[in-house]
Formats: sequence, C-alpha cells, structure tokens
Amino acid sequence: MPHQTEPNANNALAVLLRGMLSESTVRPETTQMFPDYPGRHADVLITALGSSPVTVEAEYEPGPEVEQDARERLGLSVVNEPRPIEAAIALKYPEDVDSAYDLGQAIADAQLSYCVLYDDGTRFPQSGWLTGSVTDLADLVGLVSVPTKAVDQAAEALERGIERAAAQLNTMAELRPNIMPTIARLLGMSDVPQTRRMACAIVANALVFHQRIAGMYDGVRHLGLVCGPGVANPHQEVLSAWTDILKINYWPIFAIARDILEQLPAGDASSILAGLRDTAQEIDVAGVNNAHDLTGRIFQRLIADRKYLATFYTLPASAALLARLAVSKMDRVEWGDADAIGKLRVADFACGTGALLSAVYAQIAARHERTRGEPAQLHPSMMEEVLYGCDVMPSAIHITGSTLSGAQPNIGFGQSRLYTMPYGRQSDGTVKIGSLELLQSSAVQTLFNTSDPALRTGSVGEETAVQINVDMPDEGFDLVIMNPPFTRNVTREGAYAGTVNAAFAAFNASEPDQRDMASRMSRLIKGTCYHGNAGIASAFAGMGDRKLRPGGVLALVLPLSAAVGHSWQSFREMLADDYFDVTVLSIAANGKEMSFSSDTGISECLVVARKNLPIGSPDERKNSKIGIPSTRFVSLRRRPRGFAEADLIAKQLDQHDSVRGIADGPYGGTLLRIGNEVAGEMITASRTQNTVNWSGVRVNDYSLAQTAHQLAESKVWLPGRPTAGRCEITVLSEVGSLGLYHLDITGPPRRGPFSRISGSPTATYPSLWNHDAKKETRIVCQPDSQLQVRPGMESKANIVWETASRTHLNFEFTFGSQALAVAFTERATIGSSVWPNVRFGDQSFDFVFAVWSNSTLGLLTYWWHSSRQQSSKARMTIRSAGSLPVLDFCALTGDQLATGKAIFDEFRELDLEPAYLADADPNRALLDRRVVCDLLGFDEDIYRAVRQLAAKWCAEPSVHGGKKRPPGAKLVM
Repeated sequence: MPHQTEPNANNALAVLLRGMLSESTVRPETTQMFPDYPGRHADVLITALGSSPVTVEAEYEPGPEVEQDARERLGLSVVNEPRPIEAAIALKYPEDVDSAYDLGQAIADAQLSYCVLYDDGTRFPQSGWLTGSVTDLADLVGLVSVPTKAVDQAAEALERGIERAAAQLNTMAELRPNIMPTIARLLGMSDVPQTRRMACAIVANALVFHQRIAGMYDGVRHLGLVCGPGVANPHQEVLSAWTDILKINYWPIFAIARDILEQLPAGDASSILAGLRDTAQEIDVAGVNNAHDLTGRIFQRLIADRKYLATFYTLPASAALLARLAVSKMDRVEWGDADAIGKLRVADFACGTGALLSAVYAQIAARHERTRGEPAQLHPSMMEEVLYGCDVMPSAIHITGSTLSGAQPNIGFGQSRLYTMPYGRQSDGTVKIGSLELLQSSAVQTLFNTSDPALRTGSVGEETAVQINVDMPDEGFDLVIMNPPFTRNVTREGAYAGTVNAAFAAFNASEPDQRDMASRMSRLIKGTCYHGNAGIASAFAGMGDRKLRPGGVLALVLPLSAAVGHSWQSFREMLADDYFDVTVLSIAANGKEMSFSSDTGISECLVVARKNLPIGSPDERKNSKIGIPSTRFVSLRRRPRGFAEADLIAKQLDQHDSVRGIADGPYGGTLLRIGNEVAGEMITASRTQNTVNWSGVRVNDYSLAQTAHQLAESKVWLPGRPTAGRCEITVLSEVGSLGLYHLDITGPPRRGPFSRISGSPTATYPSLWNHDAKKETRIVCQPDSQLQVRPGMESKANIVWETASRTHLNFEFTFGSQALAVAFTERATIGSSVWPNVRFGDQSFDFVFAVWSNSTLGLLTYWWHSSRQQSSKARMTIRSAGSLPVLDFCALTGDQLATGKAIFDEFRELDLEPAYLADADPNRALLDRRVVCDLLGFDEDIYRAVRQLAAKWCAEPSVHGGKKRPPGAKLVM
C-alpha cells in the first residue's frame, strides 16, 4: 500500500487549486519566498494581483502542529508582493488520503478540515474546524485574500478627502453661485450639500481609477505628472488626460467626472484636485486592487434625498450572502459554458451603488472559474447583455457602472444595460415614477432620459440619443435581485411631516407632482402585490415578479414587516401560490446587528424564492418531488461579519436537505454551525402551517416557535414534554370584536368626532390613550385622558362611544419596559392606537382575557403573532389582531369563568415586572400557576414546564432587546 507524503499531497492540492483559481498564482512547497525568513517554506502559497498572499499549511489528521505552522506565516513579507500575509489557512487531510493511489482524485473527493488564522489574532471559526471540498477551499482562499483592513482604511481616507473637497466647493459657491446649480443639473439633483459631496465623490473616484490604470496604456501618466505640485495648470492637464482615457474606454467612470470638472474655474479646480490627488495616491499606496468598490461603500453617506427615497446600502457581506443564495438556486445553468452565461438576464431595478449586481457578478465569475473558465472572458457579455441596473439617480448609475466595469478594468465593452429612470414631472407635462414605470406590461419601454449622465452607460463611447429603447420584457429575467426603497406613502411623521405623499416627495417634488405620481402608480400597480401601507418596496416586489420568467429566482432585502404585516399579505400569498423553494432569512439580534443593510434602524429579512415552472414541463415534474410547498425560515444569531462567514452560511443552507418542521414538536430547529459555534437555526413550515404569515422570523430558539404553533392548534406541547395536552384556542375575532382606528376617534374634523384633553376622574368619555410604563404595572389601569365631543358631531360620537370597553390590547408592546399585553379599566373607556378596545358579548370574558393574555402562554402567543421589527417592541394592527390566538372563552365552563374572575380579583393590586423579566417575576409565576393549574386544570409538571418556557422566551433578543437583567434576576418556579 502506498504512503503519500505530505509534500506529495500539497503538490496535488496545488494542482487542483490552480485549475480553480485562474487569476492567481499557486505555488506548492515553496522556499526562499519569505525574505526575512529564507529557511521557512510554505506548503501552498497563493498570490494574486491586488490581493494579500494566502498560505495553506497542511498536515494529515490529527494535524497537531498545523495551526501553529499557519500562525507562524502571518505577517511575513513575500517576494515581489506589496502586502504581507494577512490570512493563513491551516488544513488537515483525511488519513485515508495517505494511502491513495490517485492522490489528486483522493483529495478532490475528500472532505477537508480547515480554519483561517488572521494577523490580528482572530480565528475563523472561533473554535472547531470547517469542513468542505477543494472547491470550498478555493472559494475561501479568494475571500480571505481581500485586504479588508486596507479597504476599510482606504474608504475612510476617501471619505475624508471628499469632505474636504466639498468644503472647498461650498466656499466657491458663495463667490460663484451659478456654478453649482449647473453641476447639480448634470447629476439630476438639486443643489444641496449631498449633491456637492456626490460631485466630489465622482471626481475622486475618477482620480483613484486614473492612478490605478496609469502605465497600463500608452500615454496615461500617473497623477503626479498631471496634477502634481510642479504642474502649471492641473485643471487643464487632468481634463486633457481624461479625454485621452475616454478614447480607450471607461466612460462610466470618467465622462461625468470630466463634465463636472469642466464647470469649475481653474483655480478652484486645481485646489480641489490637489487634495483629491493626495487621497487617490494614499489609496494607491494602500495597495487596494478593488478601489472601484470604495465609492460604493460611502455612497449612502452622500446620497441626496435619502430620507424620501429610503434607500440603504446593502452591506458587502449581506450582499454576498443574498447573491450566493440566489445564484445557487439557478440550478439549470452550465457554469462552465461562457455562452450559456451570456444568455442569462439579471436585474436590479433599484440598484443604488450596484452592491447586489456586483455580488451576483462575483458569484457567477467564481462559478465559472471553479469550472476552469476564465472570468475575464465573461466581462463584455456581463456588462453588455447580462446585468441590468436601474435607478432614479444618475449618480447611482455612475457608481454602479464604475463598480461593475472595475471588475475587469483592462477589458472594454460596448453599451451597458444601466439606466437612469425618469422620475417626477417631465418636460412634456407628464409624471414618471422611476423604475416602477416598468410595471407597464409592454415588451419594450421607451425612456426619456432626465439628465445627460444617464446616457453615458457604455465603456467605449457615448450615446447621443435622448430617447432609449429599453428591452426589459415581462418574464424576461432569470434573476431579479433588489434592496428596494422602504418608503410608505402613508407616512406623515418625522422627516415626512408635511408631505402629501412621502413615497414621491424626493427631489423637491411639489404637492401636485406627488399627487399625480401617486395617481400614476395606482394605475400601474393593479394586479400586483402592492399595498400602500406596505410601501414602495411591495410595488418593487410585484414588478420583480412580473419581470421574472418561470423558474427564475426572486431575491429581495425587505423590512421585517414583510413577514407578518397585514399589508404585506398579498406579497406572501404571491410567493405561496406562484413560487417554490422559498427561503426567508432574518437575524435574531438587536441594534445594528438585526439589519442586513447599513443604518436602517429596523430589522430586515432576505427573501429568496424560485418562480413556479410551467405545469407539465420536465423541470416542473422534477421539482414536484419537493412535495407540499413550504417555506424555510433561517434565523441567524448575528449578521455575517465577513465574506467568508456569509459564504459558509449560504453553503450550509444549500447542503441541508432535511430541516425540522414547525409541526414536528418542540424540539427546536436544525442548527447552522460554523465550527463549534452555532450561527443560527432553521425550520420549515407549509403554507397551512404558517397561515401565510411568516411568524418564524427573528427567533433565536425555534422550540418556542413550535410550542406557539402547537398552542394555536389547541395543543399544549412544551419543550421537554413528550406528549401534548389540550387547551381550546381560537382567534380573537371569533370571541370578541376590536375597536376603531384612532383616526376614526380623534382624527381630522369630519372623520373623528372627538378631541382629546387631559384626564379627569369625572370624565364623561374617559380614554386610555398613552403608554406610561411606570403606571401600567397592574392589570387594572386608570384612564389618562378624556374625550370631548366636537360641535355638530354628536351623533357620530354616540356611535363611536358604543365601541368603548373595559379591556384594551397593547398594540405597541415594548417587552423591555412594559408589563401588560392587556389592560383593564374599571369603566368602559375608549382606547387609542396603542390601547385599542376589545369588546366581548359576555362581560365575564373581560376578566379571563386579561389574566390569560398576561400569563406566559398569553405573552408567547402575542409575541408569535406580532411584528418584531424593532429591538424589543412588538406591534399589531386592528386587522392583524383579529387573528391573534387566544383562549376560547366560549368553550370555558361557568366554573372556569368564575375562576378567571377570582384570579383577576387576586391580581388587582399586584404589580408585574416588565415582560422581559416574566421568568424572574414572582407575581408572574403566581399568575402562571393560577392560569395553568386552576383555570386550565393542568398539573404541577405542566406548570413547571411553562415556567421553563418563560425563561426561554425571556432569553429571546426580540424580547429583552439587549437590556441587561437586574442583578439576581433568575427563574422563579
């Protein structure tokens, strides 16, 4: 039997990696490569232009010294490489490779174990080992070779340089007020501070690229020779140089930058160029190859009208995760066939910086490279035919074009498929609504460009026609991927105060324009899943569905309200009816960690699904083996911290064919692991099981979801209990009725018959209107306001007053500070948007509703049914509350109703802790005992299991919101 030495294995591994990393140099068993340590060798050394060198140090299992060997290579300089080693991979070959006859095949078939060590002392994974194939290892090498620190530092340097240049523009504008409006018009914007920063960003981006390609072409001189200290007229020299560069290609990068520069006086331009030249050279010295990504990283900090467009930058790792999941569902593509790839059509109709299109491009290029293709050969077809990007901002299209073309900067291409979409009032008097114009079902749309930069979307020339025919037919795309704006046209608060229609208030749109744009959208969105309360994002989702061909993939970044919000129900029904292989990712964390985008301040989800195939087609019959359509919910512990982590999460999702279901009992979901660390959990639910609502989002422990699901089915099946008990559950609308929307009470005259004033003990029309957590610690609460009948509205006031009741459901329940899901008032009282009324035909139900809802089982069903978009705040609406699972009060006996009243009386004077401390609250424990044992008739074991359930629930991030528990707070039995 042969004995394969480790050097033999390393040579075989290098051969395999070389075939998968066509743009890298792979050297096995290298010596004399570390000038400071000439005697030290590398098992496998991988280098690539603009990347950090990566070394793979390998041993056979158990590999006791492999990590130390890899760690000793960190920080070492490599011959002819500008950057030291920032990441080293420690790898262990399986023992059976040692005896293989065909060593290359054995390694190709093996499951390798490996980890990554970084020069900052971190390890990925933190503990344990990753396992995967050689292809997985090749993917990892590409990801860890990115000099992340240098990119971050370069981004910060670029932002500083832009801010300094913008300050100079501000000074110039004071003396020359007519220049900036002209530049703003070039960008399709108004003259505001964000526009000035954007203009500087575009010029800075061009300078960074100029420095990068200097010397690559004859006559392209480096920046020091065109705008250095010794240059007499930097302004003219740069304009001349950029004109020469445009004769080569790079129109998306240099054309609009040249136009901006032409508008500046020579003196001001020279001063601005001097500062930005230093910035570009600082980035060049940092050795960051993918400099084209830098402007995209700060684009959202500079974007104009962000408060109205509600666009947020998709974080690079999040973009990579979504793109990886989306592309992996495109299973009918032959990735080794460049012609087949060239026939794909991928669109982002709200492309912003192009982060998602860039991530998809990277995934496609990587798959092509792993099958021994040449990614550079894909570039022309990717730019000319495959990738479509649309946005309402010309500057966004500039950044997208810059980012995509920079993937292969030395390869030119013809006209790209990047378009600035018409938005607002047009010259012919009509209004347009940006990319949503594509909701028109005609196969070919005609776009009238709103600004000159919109025409410059190619790399080798300039379009001159004002009118462009855009071929974006319905059912024409294989993948639609978007992070659409979240603006809602019903918003009237904060930044949107005073707007007629916030969804169309961008770019200083007048009130008539806003109304006309809203009217136009109302005509175009018919037949889609759009809902005004869901916002513009639902219209983009509907458009994506319309443009996607059967079998195509829809991939979206959406607010978490898309999962359970009533206004998003049509979207969820669309996916349930017309899609399969649906995956919904969310993050069970708080603060910034609960978002996939930067600075949203709300929780988000990623939705990836495949559109149904034609009935009877071979592919449809093949996929029919999937069985009952189901949705897979994935809840991560935190958002991905880097490309390697995002890639690994996506691969694990691809590899898990069998996932525990929500109806499988309270045993938890299927774990996602990164080494020894749990990265998240996943579970499946059929349409009937999730009742179209996606309550399975943002859940840390899926045994809670399984218990809540079973409870809604009238089964008390608790974690750790082998069998389920019975408890009759129904929905709130079956046993009671909900009160009115608050605007129907105190809204504008003619709608609301009441006005509200401060409370009084003798109020005729008392009201429980506000939240005051300090006063709302007991089930019985006092009204805080009173209502006054408006003159002439007495009849309507009487009708409204008929909805008054004693019980009130908390519609904005902050678990971290509030104690009550349901409040009780001694007198019939009108509630508000946060304390709406709940009325029962039998008043004895009031008492049972109050004690049930504030027990652990009631809190669990409330949490499960609510929207958990903010850290520890759960929301409901009048419509969604109707389907809230509650105890079936009609099924209770007279003795049970009497027991409920007795429990209520017992708790009148007892204070409850905030809900996030339900497990450590002696009074909540007593309430649980009384409800579980005395009201429902369960035994002591069930009570103790409910208390354990309380501890699990309180440990959920969406419950505690990151709030620290008081010292000594522990489970009370």
